[in-house]
Amino acid sequence: MCGIIGIVAKSNVNQDLYDGLTVLQHRGQDAAGIVTYDHNRLHLRKDNGLVKDVFSSSDMLRLQGKMGIGHVRYPTAGSSSSAEAQPLYVNSPYGIALAHNGNLTNAETLKEEIYNEDLRHLNTDSDSEVLLNIFAHEIQTLHKLRINEEDVFNAINRVHKRCKGAYASVAMISGYGIVGFRDPNGIRPIVYGKRESSAGVEYCIASESVALDVLGFELIDDIKPGEAVVITAKGEVFKHQCSDHPRYTPCIFEHVYFARPDSIMDNISVYKARLRMGERLAKKIKKKYPNHDIDVVIPIPDTSRSSALELANTLGVRYREGFMKNRYIGRTFIMPGQKQRKSSVKQKLNAMELEFKNRNVLLVDDSIVRGTTSSQIVKMARDAGARKVYFASASPAVKYPNVYGIDMPSVKEFVAHGRTTEEVAKEIGVDWLIYQDLKDLIRSCHKGNKEITEFDCSVFDGNYVTGDIDEAYLAAVDKRRNDNAKQQKYARENEILGIHNS
Repeated sequence: MCGIIGIVAKSNVNQDLYDGLTVLQHRGQDAAGIVTYDHNRLHLRKDNGLVKDVFSSSDMLRLQGKMGIGHVRYPTAGSSSSAEAQPLYVNSPYGIALAHNGNLTNAETLKEEIYNEDLRHLNTDSDSEVLLNIFAHEIQTLHKLRINEEDVFNAINRVHKRCKGAYASVAMISGYGIVGFRDPNGIRPIVYGKRESSAGVEYCIASESVALDVLGFELIDDIKPGEAVVITAKGEVFKHQCSDHPRYTPCIFEHVYFARPDSIMDNISVYKARLRMGERLAKKIKKKYPNHDIDVVIPIPDTSRSSALELANTLGVRYREGFMKNRYIGRTFIMPGQKQRKSSVKQKLNAMELEFKNRNVLLVDDSIVRGTTSSQIVKMARDAGARKVYFASASPAVKYPNVYGIDMPSVKEFVAHGRTTEEVAKEIGVDWLIYQDLKDLIRSCHKGNKEITEFDCSVFDGNYVTGDIDEAYLAAVDKRRNDNAKQQKYARENEILGIHNS
């Protein structure tokens, strides 16, 4: 999962790109990068780490230019190599840089095509570099010294025909402008907006509308599935549907977990969708446990707060903040090993005894993936004096791998894999556990935009909307994502860097 941003302005964009990436930091804490264009030169800075750590004052001074793009990254296959930090760049044609959120499901086939047919070289294992080279090649086949918006739209049409999977991307073509485009299924989010300045109108493309809000841009629209938006260096804006068969199936897990609640994606308020998740989950609790003895509802911060608040209101039970969070610890289900995850949970949350002692507590989380975090938190609640601990998940049980850009673990490491709800409850140590029904999750999001009749719910139902995922593909994904594979890869990378564990 990643965050992307691109800006065309009337003055230097370096500070706006930095601030925009900081707002999108929740989408990626592994690496960050910015590239700007100024006087026929590209200026690039990228590295592993948080935005505030990657860019120094001297870096910002060098990132001159009135247009640029930026990226924050979570790795999609366990890699922490800085070589795969984005934006990525190719010098031919024109000089093109690209930032990408998602995952190409036919990347291995495309790598062979790029080498054997396009005669291009790939320098990393990143599927984002594959996407960049496909885009660059399709523009290069035009053999034109100067391009226009129709050329770009035609190139993206051919990108859609070659690339499968998820991609919300922003590319910068030196001297020409920036381009935002989205895969024909619209799996990953991308929006664009404008703002008035004393020198004229400026434009921004970003993963989430919250980045536009903070920078003072007015949201114009989402880039629709298969669509592309071109913003030239002169400030001209062109939009075109580039897919022959677009289909609106955005990832529902964005609304469950990844997106900020103050974002609007695909014309759906993430905050309101999460409130509806809590309301529907409360109704299920009332039906299943009409005589429940819940004293207090406590969210597991941060993404479950909205759902937990509405759940408590609907149940007529007190809502309290029982866990205090250290905001400088990353998300745990993406961490490579069990030892790191357990250590991280202890550093990440602290239970306040006064909210737990002698109470029957309902903990609410957005989802349960491995269960490692959940079981640690349940133990914290019991250690803080809770009489009984119940657990509610605002989403259904996660049982299938995500192949569209979220680096979830091996399917065998999902706590719900091969277990009933009662068995999961026992595994994480709660008195009872309740999951959201998938139909209620879909209704919670669908109500925000009736035009969207289908979501990608593959982590819950195993239905992959691109239609190209088979057992062989999933087996290969599983092999790359299990903890042993990740630990070995990290060990190799650390050895290369000269880092040795004592």
